[in-house]
Amino acid sequence: MAEFQPTSVGKLENDYDVVIIGSGGTGLSAAIQANELGMKVAVLEKEEELGGNTNRASSGMNAAETNVQLHHGVIDNVADFYHETYKDGGRLNDKDMLGYFVYHTAPAIDWLADHDIKLDDITITGGMSKKRTHRPASKAPIGGFLVKSLLKVVAQEDIPVFNKTKVTELRRADDGRVNGVKVDADGITKIINAKAVILATGGFGASKEYIKRFRPDLESYKTTNQPGATGDGLKLAENVGAELMQMNLVQVHPTVQQDNPHVYLIGEAVRGEGAILVNAEGKRFVNELNTRKIVSNAITALPEHSAYLILDQGIRDHVKAIEFYDKVGLVVHGETIEDLAKKINVDPSNLKQTVATWNQAVENHDDAEFGRTTGMDRGITNPGFFAIHIAPAIHYTMGGIHITPKTQVLDGNGDIIKGLFAAGEVAGGLHGNNRVGGNSIAETIVFGRQAGQQVALYARSL
Repeated sequence: MAEFQPTSVGKLENDYDVVIIGSGGTGLSAAIQANELGMKVAVLEKEEELGGNTNRASSGMNAAETNVQLHHGVIDNVADFYHETYKDGGRLNDKDMLGYFVYHTAPAIDWLADHDIKLDDITITGGMSKKRTHRPASKAPIGGFLVKSLLKVVAQEDIPVFNKTKVTELRRADDGRVNGVKVDADGITKIINAKAVILATGGFGASKEYIKRFRPDLESYKTTNQPGATGDGLKLAENVGAELMQMNLVQVHPTVQQDNPHVYLIGEAVRGEGAILVNAEGKRFVNELNTRKIVSNAITALPEHSAYLILDQGIRDHVKAIEFYDKVGLVVHGETIEDLAKKINVDPSNLKQTVATWNQAVENHDDAEFGRTTGMDRGITNPGFFAIHIAPAIHYTMGGIHITPKTQVLDGNGDIIKGLFAAGEVAGGLHGNNRVGGNSIAETIVFGRQAGQQVALYARSL
């Protein structure tokens, strides 16, 4: 399709049923859902580029008990999905939100398919026991694919999306309900009236201010986030009395290439399809598909605070993103394992032994060293051989605005702030102290749709 063209600011009207702030997966799915329920919708995005952090997502979208899984011979159980996510989140997840989430992931996959957005392939991420991570059949990174596809639906449904339009204030009626926004677009300030507002502004992973306030120990860390992930939605919400929760829970992603000024997240699918991690001695040191928290801590504990992903052509064939990583110069090539070892300055005999032991573990379905049980569909046997240097970086903020499972925003007393809804990374509670890879994209669709449905119900009640 032709590149999506945002609506010109001159067409910004004074009144809408619903104003959605943010154009990532959450904002776009909320817009489509609300529009299809008869709401007059506008999406406002402060950045020039649409899609927010969703653009950077690479692995996929988790869902359980889907027909896609059955087509791949995977028999899953929503209750298992719930319990694994709850355990991986340190049992700090909001149980009501988590319950709503897991039971609405399969319908979300179907809803996307109904809009001709098909996620027909599956892989696995850390902390999961089954292949639940849905992605396009092309194995393309999920983020860009999803943003392009959702924008195509937005264009078909004629939903206006305004870029370079920053919301500076949430407006409130005398009775306290949120009933509009103040925006700054092209230097022009404008008040827009709305029956409801949805905050879909993403997290604060690129906000030095919020990181310093809640996690000063991470102040020096680089981030995988796009520059606009500065917590604007949190500020807007705080200014109308919303409660923020679990703001100290910040996820550090274990595998980030950060040797250049531009930071690149190396998606979990690389490990999910069979890659291993080795230290400066060329030895494994962790179950690569443990939770992100555990893997990140293991890398940080190494003297060099970094590690190498090791993979072969067979793994590369199953993760299309590696073509991109290679194109931008992140991938070291070797004709043999020893050749690769020399290029990354690790002991060739160590790396050769490590890979041989791993291949044996794959063959025997038994990783005696680190107890890995997933991402073992293939060994590291097919030339060429590849390495990517990685280290942990700030990736995701689990904390955020306190909401109900209906995406209603709560104040410090636990009362609902009428007319204000929030979904996606801007909201806290779903993930506990560790987000599972593949759950954030699922969250954008599940709770984006929920927000779209709930604003329609709320607007009809006025």
